[in-house]
Amino acid sequence: MRSLLFTTCLGVGVAGTLVSCETKTEKTTESTSTTTQSEEAAAADTTAFGKTKDGKEARLYILTNKNNVKVTFTNYGGRMISLLVPDKNGKMTDVVVGFKNAGEYENSTEPYFGATIGRFGNRIAKGKFKLDGKEYTLATNNGQNSLHGGKQGFQYVNWEAQQPDNHTLVLTYTSKDMEEGYPGNLKAKVTYTLTDENEIKMDYEATTDKPTVVNLTNHAFFNLNGEGSGDILGHVLQINADKYTPVDSTLIPTGKIEPVAGTPFDFRKPTPIGARINANNEQLKFGNGYDHNYVLSAGKSAGMAPAARVVGEKSGIVMEVLTQEPGLQFYSGNFMAGKNTFKGGSKDEFRTAFCLETQHFPDSPNQPSFPSTVLKPGQTYKTSSIYKFTAQK
Repeated sequence: MRSLLFTTCLGVGVAGTLVSCETKTEKTTESTSTTTQSEEAAAADTTAFGKTKDGKEARLYILTNKNNVKVTFTNYGGRMISLLVPDKNGKMTDVVVGFKNAGEYENSTEPYFGATIGRFGNRIAKGKFKLDGKEYTLATNNGQNSLHGGKQGFQYVNWEAQQPDNHTLVLTYTSKDMEEGYPGNLKAKVTYTLTDENEIKMDYEATTDKPTVVNLTNHAFFNLNGEGSGDILGHVLQINADKYTPVDSTLIPTGKIEPVAGTPFDFRKPTPIGARINANNEQLKFGNGYDHNYVLSAGKSAGMAPAARVVGEKSGIVMEVLTQEPGLQFYSGNFMAGKNTFKGGSKDEFRTAFCLETQHFPDSPNQPSFPSTVLKPGQTYKTSSIYKFTAQK
């Protein structure tokens, strides 16, 4: 008989780290076996990420490259939950905020952390649009409007996942005809690739059997100084856009496209996010800060075009956004309210993370002058975006 230390863990955190662990001393007999049943179970469970309310199991998928950059996804909501990149001193820093397990994502007051968004990213006015003369009514979940696919958008589904190698993850999901009010059986596919250039490449595809609308994106929340480092107002942002789409009080575009020159929305030159965020500006009051679509200067092109660049003022970490999309939603974390606890233990306090979502414009199905989001049978929706990370002294 001898004493052994056993560690019991309630779950597995991101990047393979155990969380909520308790160590106990127990008496046991000698065994000739080199691996106990509990050890075997733990080894088999290293990618478990908890279960959702409907009993479905979420899994972790870790991508790595030659630079020791590591990005962790879960198939629950197709979420990016952790991203370790080197700062100016070579220290690995997690620049994506998120939670410890699927249950915490499901129960969060902010459902979009890290998620792959669909069937339609951003807002659709009053949850209605017409297509080929027929009006469709969507689930409304943002006041009178439909936001990010409705009440049960893609952030709440378990995607089918395949990981062909250590730097690629392929997610697929079939959204059934009239799910959340959208017509057509939509087959969606997203391929996330981590390159040796420290790029996260996002390739989106979709097909449908009825005319529908689609606008896919990723909703990762970033703090380039790392979780718990404070707000993101000192981050220096540049957006390659001469114009933006003003909104009404419900954050629906008015239909106008206006210049950023002379407004707090002008990020054509590198500017701290907080420099003008509290300016006396009606548009900023509507969003309680920045929550607006920028009309990218490159427009929608066949190749990648630089959309934005952000620098963490403490870490020196640089994030570049490249895309084929015509728009970019900049959100400055204005509705974060300290109601959720992140995986590292800090709260999601006001403006402690930001989002840069590549996209077609909000409410496009109701705005004929905006680039079309209509997808018809026989067509393939196809678009790519990149988040790239470097560091500067």
